[in-house]
Parts: sequence; structure tokens; C-alpha cells
Amino acid sequence: MFLSVFEMFKVGVGPSSSHTMGPMVAAARFLYLLRASPFRAAGLRASLHGSLAFTGVGHATDRAVILGLAGFAPDTYDAQRAEEALGVIKAEKAVSPDGLGRLRFDPEADLIFDYDRPLEGHANGLILMATDAQGDVILQESYYSIGGGFVLTEAELADSRAGHQPKIAPIPYPFQNAAQMLEMAQSSGRTIAQMKRANETVFRSAAELDDGLARLWQVMSDCIDRGLQTDGILPGGLKVKRRARAIHEKLLAERGLNLSAPHTINDWMSVYAMAVNEENAAGGQVVTAPTNGAAGVVPATIRYWLDHVPGAGPSGVGDFLLTAAAIGGLVKANASISGAECGCQAEVGSAAAMAAAGLAAVMGGTPMQVENAAEIALEHHLGMTCDPVKGLVQVPCIERNGLGAIKAVSAASLALRGDGTHFVPLDAAIETMRQTGEDMSHKYKETALGGLAVNVPNC
Repeated sequence: MFLSVFEMFKVGVGPSSSHTMGPMVAAARFLYLLRASPFRAAGLRASLHGSLAFTGVGHATDRAVILGLAGFAPDTYDAQRAEEALGVIKAEKAVSPDGLGRLRFDPEADLIFDYDRPLEGHANGLILMATDAQGDVILQESYYSIGGGFVLTEAELADSRAGHQPKIAPIPYPFQNAAQMLEMAQSSGRTIAQMKRANETVFRSAAELDDGLARLWQVMSDCIDRGLQTDGILPGGLKVKRRARAIHEKLLAERGLNLSAPHTINDWMSVYAMAVNEENAAGGQVVTAPTNGAAGVVPATIRYWLDHVPGAGPSGVGDFLLTAAAIGGLVKANASISGAECGCQAEVGSAAAMAAAGLAAVMGGTPMQVENAAEIALEHHLGMTCDPVKGLVQVPCIERNGLGAIKAVSAASLALRGDGTHFVPLDAAIETMRQTGEDMSHKYKETALGGLAVNVPNC
């Protein structure tokens, strides 16, 4: 299955790719379905199930569905316009999406958190309905937000699990796992980034690819900068204080004064990641990498490389992102990038593997060293649970991204010290992650029913 770099990295809105972006995308898809339907709708309803119900408020799932049904989309999200729209919708108990006129929708009555009836397809399920003037359902669709902003209908999910793949143009390097990736790299003499680039340019020009990659990094970099310049209290009720700005100011003050211990470089990596995830927690614009909850690891590692590693330069960022996307695609295809499916090992663990691979690549690593870097990073996140306190993407998520970036850099460094040969293949680590997630109690998979979520006071 081909997965574009622009599917793995998507510009969106916080705090969660699966719980915020995904439901908003699902709502947009339902509106499209409704516009093509012969039925004339008078109202809309929605029900949230599984993890979307349990942690929906903390992840702003309710807001995302309301705004999605009003016509908002993650990649063009305007926070001020959204706040204004929410006020109007709640007051008028109606939405007016383009092409459909005014539709009854009372968020208090028509958006249901169904805690008792999880949908069978996936932990992140929602049902969207259109009703006639009498309130009877005339159109209904179930959607699953499967992580990273990806959304499937019930039929699409069934097709995916049955092995049915949509037909796409043939690509020159159709690797489905890491072993195939390394074999193709060896036989072609190309790097992972070069193979990924060749695959991408089947669907878009080289200029379009480069422009898209540049935009992704610009949004990531801008997100870091906003996070480093903003302080205050994060929304949601935990009263978590933003720390990135204060830490960054201290690090800047110590520069050149010989006050810093060598391990202070870890604080730089952490502060870049924390800046992103504080922005995400505040509902700001981020790039899924591969998810919102893990959005800080990749950009933090790129910023670390650009600002702290001699010889680094912006021209290498595209290869970093292409390499990272290749690894992320393997994880998604063969396991999961969803915390609701496999815990945080699937989110920050996957992000660390992607970042480690990208860093190893731009620092001159061979494909074998790149694969080794990804494996080391993923292996040492195996078993990590997703246990957000109060269902918010704040504790432990913000700091966890910082540690993920540190692990990514350490994994790349270790891999580059070797010749690429190693004991555990990346494919084995990915399969282990899948099995571990399958065995993991649902309490530890983004439901806020276990772990830190029940052992830390959340009020």
C-alpha cells in the first residue's frame, strides 16, 4: 500500500489527530455524502463511541464534530472564526454548511456521548445521521478515526481488513516492509529518501513535492516558534502551565557563559518538542507526525539537527521528511499509529522511529543504519501506554514528546556508530508493537480509565 508523505504529515488542528482532526474530517465527508444524496435533510445528529466518548471532551471531539458539520476543515482551520461559529451554533441550535442550507443541530441534544456501546470496527467510532422534518433518520454512516487524521467508513474498514486495496498507479519501489525496503535500496543503489521521492513523483511533479515538503517544515517550524514565545495556562481544567518559553529563555541566557553541562543539549531537544505539544494542547495549528499527540518529536529532532549539528542545512529537510514518512508508512501498514489501538508506543514510539530514521539519513547513514536507528527507537518504546490525565493531551503527553526526541537522537547516534547490522529487525519490532497493543488492556489505550489518568488528581 502506497502512503504519501502528505498523508503521513498533514497540517491540522490540535489537540488530537484521532479525536479532533479525524472527527472533523468524518463530518466533512458526511456533508459531502449528504450533498450527493437525493434526500432533503432538515437536521443532523451524531453519536460518539469508545475512546471518542470517554476522552472526547478532553480531546475537543465535541467541538470538532460541531465545527465539522458546520463546514470547517483541519487544514484551513481558523481559530477565531471557529469560536464565533460555535457561539452562533449553540445559540441558534443549527448549522448552515455550504450547499445544504440551515440544518437543525442542537449540540446539547443532538451530540451523544455513548459510553456503553462501543462500535465493533475500532475504538474511535462515531455515527453521523441526517434527519427529515419529523426527526426520522434518512441517512446514516459510521466512521472510524484510525489515527493520524485518517478516517474510514465501516465499509472501507472492512475492505482494508479483508486485504482489498484501492487501485493506484504502479510505483517503482513498492516496499511493504523494512526487509523489502532494504532489498530495494541495495539492488537500486538508492537511499530510502530517493526511493520515496521516486514513488511520490508518480503522483505529483518534483516541484510540487518540494513545495509541499517545504510547507510542512514551515508549519512545523512556525509551531515551534509560537510555542517558544507563548506562556500561560493550557485549557481543559488541569491548569497545566506552559513551560517551553521559560525553559527556552533560560537556555538562551546560559549560552556562551560556560554554565551548561553537556547533557543540557537534552533540554534543547525537549523544549522544541514541548513547544509543539503545548501549541497542540491549546488547539493550535500543528502537523501530524504521525499524530497530533506525537507531533513534537519529528520537528524537535529536525530543529535540533539544524541548530545544533555542524554541517546541517535546510536543503536536507526534505530527505529527512521523506525518510521519516517511509518508516511511518511501514508502521501504519503493519501495526498502528493510533493510541486508541496500541497505546502510546504507536504514537510517540512511531514518531521516535520516524525521527531517528530521518536524522540518521541526513547525517549520512546507509539504508541499513537508517533502518537500525528506527528499530532502536521503536524497540525502546514498546509497551508504553496511553493514559492521558482527564483525557487531555497534556499529561504525560507534552513531556513524553521531549523524551521521544531524545530517544530518537540517541537511537540515530547509536546506529551511526555501527555498520547497520543488528540483532532485532525493524519488522520484528513493528510486529511486536502490534501484538503488544492487541494484548494491552483497553484501560491503557486512550480511554483515561487507567494508569496516570486514575492515579493523579485531575481537578
